[in-house]
Amino acid sequence: MWFIYLLSWLSLVVQICFVTLAIAAGLYYLAELIEEYTVATSRIIKYMIMFSTAVLVGLYLFEGFPTLMVGVGLFTNLVYFGLLQTFPYIMLTSPNFILSCVLVVLNHYMAFQYFAEEYYPFSEVLAYFTICLWVIPFSFFVSLSAGENVLPSTMQQGDDVVSNYFTKGKRGKRSGILLVFSFLKEAVVPSRQKMY
Repeated sequence: MWFIYLLSWLSLVVQICFVTLAIAAGLYYLAELIEEYTVATSRIIKYMIMFSTAVLVGLYLFEGFPTLMVGVGLFTNLVYFGLLQTFPYIMLTSPNFILSCVLVVLNHYMAFQYFAEEYYPFSEVLAYFTICLWVIPFSFFVSLSAGENVLPSTMQQGDDVVSNYFTKGKRGKRSGILLVFSFLKEAVVPSRQKMY
């Protein structure tokens, strides 16, 4: 009896490791796509903000969500539009970014308060958190490294744009979240170095 119990815990640990690696691989792939297609990413984020705004208005009109909670959510989406104006360059010290971080925390607090008082099934609460609170900040978080690798901002003094792109360019010099994922990828699945 104890052997199967230990085996179940071991399988749980293995499953957690596989899920973690799958999430890390997915984030790495998303960061690569966002870095490569910044204009399309900006358009997708804009549509996500519009969809979230429509959902908030629908929740206010059809579900009777509190006016303050919906108003703060709509104001947060307006601040996200402000962040989108300079995309993919997001300054972490800009007032717009700091305000969006404060509003994310405030939105979570208000949502926890509301769902603690009103009963909704877990799937509906999860849908609200996913669509209205998590998707847009997560997309901005994953795209933080995209602005650091857009030419010619990675150029060194004295280099021209073409030689910098082909020698050091976007692939050779990574920073931000993409650097963390590259390090994790090399630590878990090391690649062989090509010998010339």
